[in-house]
Amino acid sequence: MAENPTDSAFHSPRTTRRKGRELALQALYQIEMTGDPSGAAVDLFLRHFEGSPKAKEFARRLVSGTVSQRAEIDRLIAAATEHWRLDRLAKVDFVLLRMAVYELRFCADIPMSVTLDEAIEIAKRFGSEESAGFINGVLDRVAQTSGGKAE
Repeated sequence: MAENPTDSAFHSPRTTRRKGRELALQALYQIEMTGDPSGAAVDLFLRHFEGSPKAKEFARRLVSGTVSQRAEIDRLIAAATEHWRLDRLAKVDFVLLRMAVYELRFCADIPMSVTLDEAIEIAKRFGSEESAGFINGVLDRVAQTSGGKAE
């Protein structure tokens, strides 16, 4: 009998978190488009996509935190993108930046290097050709100027 790829033993924590980040990115993009950040909307979204319970739990954490800290996150992004208006950023890039800045500032359990690497890899998959470099530059600036993780 073949192993089921959805079995938890089959997924490393890294794979689970990557899937969670991808789900969170998509859910945050939906929130950006619809204007509905409710838990019910996020739950409905997650029911329609594959992912382990742990990946979905991590996605919920990222979405909830990103939404709740949006004003602070947007302030940090605006400061790091001096010559860009936030409403001119590509939506996927902007949503990914928000999520990654949330991780950088408010997720003490996630190393900064992991957040940066994951954001760049996800940008390569979901963004434009220039997204990964842009995301890397903005996140480096946020990491240097924001002074570490908030409690």
